[in-house]
Amino acid sequence: MSSSESVVHVAFLPSAGMGHLNPFLRIATLFLRHGCKVTLIIPKPVVSLAESNLISRFCSSFPHQVTQVDLNLVTLDPTTHNTKDPFFIQFNTIRHSVHLLPSILSSLSTPLSAFIYDVSLLSALLPITEKLSCPSYMVFTSAARMLCFFAHLHVLAAAANPCEEDTHPLPCSFIGDEVKIPGLASPIPRSSVPPLILQPSRNFFQSLAMEGSDKFTKPDGIFVNTFEEFEGETLRALNEGKVVKGLPPVYGVGPLIACEFEKVDQEQGQEGCMGSIWEWLDGKSEGSVVYVCLGNRTETRREQIKDMALGLLESGYSFLWVVKLKMVDKEEEEGGLEDVLGSELMNKVKEKGVVVKGFVDQMGILGHPAVGGFVNHGGWNSIVETVRQGVPILTWPQHGDQKITSEAVRLSGVGVWPQEWGWGTQELVKGKEIADRIKEMMGNKSLRVKVEEMKEAARRAAGVGGSSEAIIQRLIKEWKNNVQVA
Repeated sequence: MSSSESVVHVAFLPSAGMGHLNPFLRIATLFLRHGCKVTLIIPKPVVSLAESNLISRFCSSFPHQVTQVDLNLVTLDPTTHNTKDPFFIQFNTIRHSVHLLPSILSSLSTPLSAFIYDVSLLSALLPITEKLSCPSYMVFTSAARMLCFFAHLHVLAAAANPCEEDTHPLPCSFIGDEVKIPGLASPIPRSSVPPLILQPSRNFFQSLAMEGSDKFTKPDGIFVNTFEEFEGETLRALNEGKVVKGLPPVYGVGPLIACEFEKVDQEQGQEGCMGSIWEWLDGKSEGSVVYVCLGNRTETRREQIKDMALGLLESGYSFLWVVKLKMVDKEEEEGGLEDVLGSELMNKVKEKGVVVKGFVDQMGILGHPAVGGFVNHGGWNSIVETVRQGVPILTWPQHGDQKITSEAVRLSGVGVWPQEWGWGTQELVKGKEIADRIKEMMGNKSLRVKVEEMKEAARRAAGVGGSSEAIIQRLIKEWKNNVQVA
């Protein structure tokens, strides 16, 4: 065996947005820490500055183990996208560019041991991955509970249309008041289904979900950022074949923890705000600060901002509030918040809290002893990070999978989900309601006990000898054995 054959070489192809990129790079880091070589295939151009900066920091942190290769995206007719969401447009563009991938993979100097790609690329990549001489794996960037829903969609469609050739009708035609999934004790109510799935006219998200649902059995494995104590029932249902027959192993490699390369450079631009944030937090007593962030790609509705400010002030707690007025950070403008709040309310906000518009070191913030609760959008990465740091959660779903992920929070007992608030992009929640729920989260002692228990379970799973490390070691051993057999 030559020295090149003994190297475990893994190629990663992420998709668009920090919510997809971040877990990818954290999984890649798990393999790097076990001596693997990584090729990171980056679709160019990326959508946001945050993505570009994170990729640069990652590659700089592993100069001898990581090779970056650009996948230069094709230019598409805008009418082919069927969406205005810049991240969905990027998903679609990547899918239409994967025909360029075989030449990239064949040009790699070291043979591949495995190929790992984003869930949004599953159906587009199948003609390519089926011809690879190495196993391929999918990264599912949401909860295991959401994986159950997506994987089971085609089963529901087929059951509703047993005599029809088209088993992919509009999803809303076969989703009733609730979705009962084998192996899960708690059904998923219709109100928690991503709104785009239920729209009467076909859209990009619907097409993506239905195209991919019956293909979840095709990869050699599926990585999910979760762990047994957090989503045990769901992982067992998936791996015991209850949700879908023939599903490959679902690997709960979470909680994926923050890496050194994620720490923002305090000397550069907007990211420089972190220095003043640490100084401010250091001056606060333990558990006295509410951290508020509704996602890195969620625009805060201007009509909601004023009530959000009023609610934070009425809660009586100090707060660190990340506000996004634009979906893409490149388009973020100076000012803007005071135009919405007015100078008098803005002054009160500044007296009680800190408002940030840039990308922040979220894991660092959550790990600061002054932070006693997190109001978030139900983004899965944020939820797992919060569980890992032992901070109570108040979820406020904005779109997509975020009600289903909020159900996982509620079922595990680590947070509060005011279901009556509905979708944050549709309903207006008054300041007093926000204040009352923040007080509930911050003052609930039994919640804090449960959160502390889950924190310890998360630390065990991610620690030396934990379930995450065991999975990575087992896969590396399998890949090495495959090379020897070949």
